[in-house]
Amino acid sequence: MSPLIDFTASAAVVAERLIGAILLVDGVGGRIVETEAYDGDDPASHSFVGPTLRNNVMFGEPGHAYVYRSYGLHWCLNFVCRESGHGAGVLLRALEPLEGLERMQERRGLDSSLLLCAGPGRLAQALGITHAHNGLALDRLPFELAAARETVTTIYGPRIGISKAVEVRWRFGLSGSKFLSRPFRT
Repeated sequence: MSPLIDFTASAAVVAERLIGAILLVDGVGGRIVETEAYDGDDPASHSFVGPTLRNNVMFGEPGHAYVYRSYGLHWCLNFVCRESGHGAGVLLRALEPLEGLERMQERRGLDSSLLLCAGPGRLAQALGITHAHNGLALDRLPFELAAARETVTTIYGPRIGISKAVEVRWRFGLSGSKFLSRPFRT
């Protein structure tokens, strides 16, 4: 697969373009159905405070993975975008499982495919994402990423699970998907 995604664009543009794209990690994955954008001047972004040991990858080259632990429990996968030094990224919130379903079910301890990748922590667990993926280029193995092959209808809404800049409508989803982490508020 070829990336065909321009990671030098703004976080919001990249987040929207990723809807419908196919992501595989070591051959396991599916269609991206939900994302959220975070920018360097966004108070909800990890990069808002400037570079730290935790977020340093966000200030590196676009097209790399930024992986962090949420609440000390779950790994979360982000894609770095914009120009180097800016500190922007896209959080992957949900994926429609298509490849390696049995491996995802085993990793998550679930039989149902609906909840395998519905939420950033679940998605990372199903794909086997750990801190070892932090900083890896998205155009090389173990990642395979391809832009959506067909036109998709994207829905928009405010981001969830944050306490700052909650009104910003930088959550993007695939219209009609049953694999979203939560329904969109209108």
